[in-house]
Amino acid sequence: MVLRPEAVRERLLRLEEVLSRLQELQREGVDPRGDFRQAWLAERGLQLAAEIALDIGNHILSAHFGVSARDYEDVLTQLAACGVIDAELRERFRGLGGFRNLLVHGYLKLDADRVAIVMADAPERFSALARAIRAWLATAR
Repeated sequence: MVLRPEAVRERLLRLEEVLSRLQELQREGVDPRGDFRQAWLAERGLQLAAEIALDIGNHILSAHFGVSARDYEDVLTQLAACGVIDAELRERFRGLGGFRNLLVHGYLKLDADRVAIVMADAPERFSALARAIRAWLATAR
């Protein structure tokens, strides 16, 4: 597989669009602990952000480094090991793989308080990830 920078950039644009929507939800006071509509809005936005970020990471790892991550959490660990993101950013995303799995499969155990905590800083955290990937992409050979 060959790294396709245009595919990464396309996904980064979609991630930034999702982050913009999450910021809009925050400004509107959407709280995942509110009614089901608010919960669904927050959960879907966070799921999209996580899926896009992990998809980008998987593409970079497999296409550029020939690395296969064991699971979603390992995507972030491998991105740090390969120098795509730094250790601090990796730490900020610790648990994203499991959280993504809860959003997709663990709906019986999903904790609205945890969703609210993740949503509170998701736009800033995912923006930092997008910046790191863009910076790496600019130097990737």
